[in-house]
Amino acid sequence: MYYSDPAELVSAAPVTFALIAINIIVFLLETVAGGSTDIRVARRFGAMTVRDIRRGQWWRLMTSMFVHFGFVHLACNMMSLLYLGVVIEMAFGTRIMTGSLFLIVTYLVSGLLGNLLTWAVQESSGQYDVVSAGASGAICGLLGVYVAMLFVPSLRAYLNVGAIVTNVFLCIAPGLGNRGINLSAHVGGLIGGFLIGTGYFWLLFSA
Repeated sequence: MYYSDPAELVSAAPVTFALIAINIIVFLLETVAGGSTDIRVARRFGAMTVRDIRRGQWWRLMTSMFVHFGFVHLACNMMSLLYLGVVIEMAFGTRIMTGSLFLIVTYLVSGLLGNLLTWAVQESSGQYDVVSAGASGAICGLLGVYVAMLFVPSLRAYLNVGAIVTNVFLCIAPGLGNRGINLSAHVGGLIGGFLIGTGYFWLLFSA
């Protein structure tokens, strides 16, 4: 399904565009506050470290998914969010929950699972002060849902595998060879999203 009118597209996928707007606003605030690549600024806006979590700052497990390091980091994540989010929001009717509600639940839960796995890995390896942030875990959760949709014949009409492979490559390519990429968040989010999608589809089509 395609929309030539941007207003219609926003209306069809309101949560996707709301999430993009929130991420951009936080990024602009980071920039004004001293620069999004400044670790101190990132932590001030909600980025997480193991040491912060140990101090009881559990809220960073959620806020860190809205903080980004630099324009490329933000742009790549928002490109993926735009494509994946629009598809997922438009794919479901109003049975059990709307596509928009399903999207926000999946985004937040997948992002949280990605950050929990990041915390566990960094805790076990003694990386107490490594700063972690970004929407990658949440977005990989949406990708996990997209993969789960491949196994549901009635949802395949919404999928364009070539487009998503290209989109994901463009967003992953800048980080290839960069040891600073948080693979734990990606893996945790992807698995979480796939399991959420699979469970939801079972409920949706068995109801």
